[in-house]
Amino acid sequence: MQSVPFKRLSYALLLAAGVGLTATAGAQEYQAPEGELPETNITVVGGLSNLTAYRNVERPFWAESVPELTDGQVTVEIQGFNDMGLKGPEVLRLIGQGVVPFGSATMSYFASDNPINEAIDLAGLAPTIEIAKEITDAFLPVYQDFYEDNNIKVLGFSTYPAQVLFCNAEVNELDDLKGKKVRTSSRTQAEFVEALGGSSVTIPFPEVVPALQNKIVDCAITGSMSGYSAKWYEVSTHLYALPINWNQQIHAVNMDYWNDLGPEVQEFLENNLPLMYERIWEDAAAETFEGYACNTGGDDCDEEVKGKMKLVEPTEEDTEKLLKLTEEIVLPKWAARCSDQCVEDFNNTIGEVLNVTAVKE
Repeated sequence: MQSVPFKRLSYALLLAAGVGLTATAGAQEYQAPEGELPETNITVVGGLSNLTAYRNVERPFWAESVPELTDGQVTVEIQGFNDMGLKGPEVLRLIGQGVVPFGSATMSYFASDNPINEAIDLAGLAPTIEIAKEITDAFLPVYQDFYEDNNIKVLGFSTYPAQVLFCNAEVNELDDLKGKKVRTSSRTQAEFVEALGGSSVTIPFPEVVPALQNKIVDCAITGSMSGYSAKWYEVSTHLYALPINWNQQIHAVNMDYWNDLGPEVQEFLENNLPLMYERIWEDAAAETFEGYACNTGGDDCDEEVKGKMKLVEPTEEDTEKLLKLTEEIVLPKWAARCSDQCVEDFNNTIGEVLNVTAVKE
């Protein structure tokens, strides 16, 4: 069976699509319940507490909006998983066991548990945040069914800003990665870098700055605004503004805990949680471009300190190359390690959206 081409987008369209999500979605206001809710205390393990998705949206929703909307009947204790001494990859297992009631974590953490967790965020799969949102929504029912067997109710997904290349070396096109050492944070990123002739290196996020500074690595991949917040602009010279992937977050709850909440509280949360996730998606779209500006000293950056990196805008040729590498290398490698059912589910959902077929070889 032959695969068919991905949807094709020029860089100009990438910019338009990314801005479009922010401009047109328009976050709705959270909704108060129609009646009084039973007194309820909820425990939430949130995402990384040092990132804006948690600070600006997730924590304020749980800690402030929920109690306000329910007149104090529903109260929430929330901490980022890193503040609790957790690493991230154990969060879903702890939710299934009932140790963690509500939790959030990045899907790439669970790639080694089952390749199905990589399906929505393979390198090169979504060149814009609009496409990332579309394929994530398409695959949501598959994840809901899959995790239900593990006593986990999947509530939804959000995302971080575009994962892009920060380099302390001359990088003006994808071919310049050949022979370079690149810090990656997932298997699919590693396969992408290696397909270009680079070497993938695994380094914890807090150790990337000295690694770039001391030339242990030439480049590193992270969110454009995450890299700014971590001051990668101080040890990098080139920012390559081609989204490689997005690092979607899963939001879930232990099924038994959920069932014990009662229908009124469940309805209240089901009405509002999608609005919270939508705000994170919108912020991620805006922060992708804010990150570009802040790392490179652009006028669109409102931060007091600005970097002086060179912003490298990808050519149409590199956009095409990224999609081709995904289609010919990244996607087949993933399909080979995922189950037959997993690949079939991909083709019936994400494959339909992207006009691409994953084939087990």
